[in-house]
Amino acid sequence: MEDKKVMLEVNDLQTTFFTDSGDIPAVDHVSFHVHDGEVLGIVGESGCGKSVTSLSIMGLVPNPPGKVVGGDIHFEDKNLLDLSEREMRKVRGNDIAMIFQEPMTSLNPLFTIGHQMMEAVLIHHKKKGKQYAKDRCIEMLELVELPRAKDLMDEYPHQLSGGMRQRVMIAMALICDPKVLIADEPTTALDVTTQSQILKLIKELNDRLNTALLLITHDLGVVAKTCERVIVMYSGQVIEEAPVDKLFDSPKHPYTQGLIQSVPDVRKKQDRLYSIEGNVPLPGSIHKGCRFADRCKFAFDRCFNENPEFYQTSDVQKARCFLYDKEGAVEHDKALTRS
Repeated sequence: MEDKKVMLEVNDLQTTFFTDSGDIPAVDHVSFHVHDGEVLGIVGESGCGKSVTSLSIMGLVPNPPGKVVGGDIHFEDKNLLDLSEREMRKVRGNDIAMIFQEPMTSLNPLFTIGHQMMEAVLIHHKKKGKQYAKDRCIEMLELVELPRAKDLMDEYPHQLSGGMRQRVMIAMALICDPKVLIADEPTTALDVTTQSQILKLIKELNDRLNTALLLITHDLGVVAKTCERVIVMYSGQVIEEAPVDKLFDSPKHPYTQGLIQSVPDVRKKQDRLYSIEGNVPLPGSIHKGCRFADRCKFAFDRCFNENPEFYQTSDVQKARCFLYDKEGAVEHDKALTRS
């Protein structure tokens, strides 16, 4: 990645929801970056903070109750958190675009596909006129391999299949040639065949347009097929970062190891699928120690009292686990000896 430019850099991002039940740190000191042309995966269970991270980048966290309370989000020479809402509207959809989870809730059922797509173009390129906007929409619908592109402009979302609506959402996200594209669970609620087609399309467009792509998913199969590098999140924190091949060949964090072990292997006969013991902690319920400690088979005293740092386990891999701290490794060995 030495010859590639960092398009988006997130440093120490903190997003908190202030509720009657207490403050919930949904995104807790999260840092990562993505290069131009790169596909970076963010993977983790539901509720780990993946989507809130993406909404924080886009400036779409509902306030109240949510608020970005710390960190930086750098795009080009700007810190997005310093921009006003008016300035952010110029970035959102133009320089940084997002594909949302469920297209039927993102597309307005009262307006035609053409009306909604042209609106996105005219917001950022008003001076170019309606004819340019219409031509650009048809061009993008053809780019995402939708048939009858001209006719689709006059149709409503309910007249399209789920896969077609998702392709429309991809076309809308790419219509202003964004430099960064965030895809939040882009294959949710689609059948397996359509999922494969959508993922293949997103990867092809990423290669063709050299867009930096942030792919958010809970599906390790999607990560393996599509991403070059991946960060694993758990309970609001990044707990591992690695190139995809390294992550699958040699996962370092016990949580990542459990996730990969949980994936069914069709080549092996399995009487029972592996599952990680215990439950994901309620947001905001853990105030000290490693957030995975209660579920970790390697946990020792220190894990319950201190929050581990992000340790460099190799030149290209990091893990938030005391097993990769010299002192922690010794304590772990002593705990094993005592048991």
